[in-house]
Amino acid sequence: MAASFRLRGAASSLHYWSLRQRPAAAGLAAVCSRSMASKTPVGFIGLGNMGNPMAKNLMEHGYPLIVCDVFPDACREFQDKGEQVVSSPADVAEKADRIITMLPTSMNAIEVYSGANGILKNVKKGSLLIDSSTIDPSISKELAKEVEKMGAVFMDAPVSGGVGAARSGNLTFMVGGVEEEFAAAKELLGCMGSNVLYCGAVGTGQAAKICNNMLLAISMIGTAEAMNLGIRLGLDPKLLAKILNMSSGRCWSSDTYNPVPGVMDGVPAANNYQGGFGTTLMAKDLGLAQDSATDTKSPILLGSLAHQIYRMMCAKGYSKKDFSSVFQFLREEETL
Repeated sequence: MAASFRLRGAASSLHYWSLRQRPAAAGLAAVCSRSMASKTPVGFIGLGNMGNPMAKNLMEHGYPLIVCDVFPDACREFQDKGEQVVSSPADVAEKADRIITMLPTSMNAIEVYSGANGILKNVKKGSLLIDSSTIDPSISKELAKEVEKMGAVFMDAPVSGGVGAARSGNLTFMVGGVEEEFAAAKELLGCMGSNVLYCGAVGTGQAAKICNNMLLAISMIGTAEAMNLGIRLGLDPKLLAKILNMSSGRCWSSDTYNPVPGVMDGVPAANNYQGGFGTTLMAKDLGLAQDSATDTKSPILLGSLAHQIYRMMCAKGYSKKDFSSVFQFLREEETL
């Protein structure tokens, strides 16, 4: 199915899509020649587990914020700190010409950009719109086309690093879009991340993120299986983790985000798998990888199995837990 049909069909079913046909800008030359912007207000839409600390890091770098979230309570602490809270993405676009979005799914992105009260309702010509959600690359491309019709610029800039890196400002951003706009985007993204990498045209940032998260899911399952096996063989989990992290099995899932309770502090496993990156979101990202693999005829044998495992976890009550809860899932699923 064509990407544009998927976008318009999905949006139409939720009453999100708008068929406004405003005249396109004469070109992007004027937009691309934008000099590095001063610290004027920045719009931020989506203040969840990741968006909240990201927005706070922008504040700490001196950027006034105009924020919006579908859950008003998510905005309260920003309002208490003197930041401006508005009721819709359209209101954000009316007041800011640089906007960052951090949303859970492709459908959320479609609603926020193209819905009846979406960004495109009031977007200004020359605006820079940066989407840090992890969504289907084809949706990013379609949104970029709609944004360009309004004389603005859209860039996809998904992130890696998790909630901890979001809090410390050490995220990795994978950016796709007009190369001449990368410097302007990096000015903002550099306040939230230690690595800001240009990947190519719109959609390539999403492509990089999908590949990264597929590998992350596979490595987390592998780490959980190895730790579970070692524990059942009588090894102390902290000792086993130490050995893995000094050996060839070392990976981010073992040395930074270990899934076994009691092995590391400051990770979801130490807090009953609360916070962090939800199992539902990992299943969603693996679905995006599966779709992309089908479209490109790419074999992803382990990626497909990881997708199946995380979907099973969602069906068995793990949907709201961090994706590292796969260790707990394995411990409880003796029949596997």
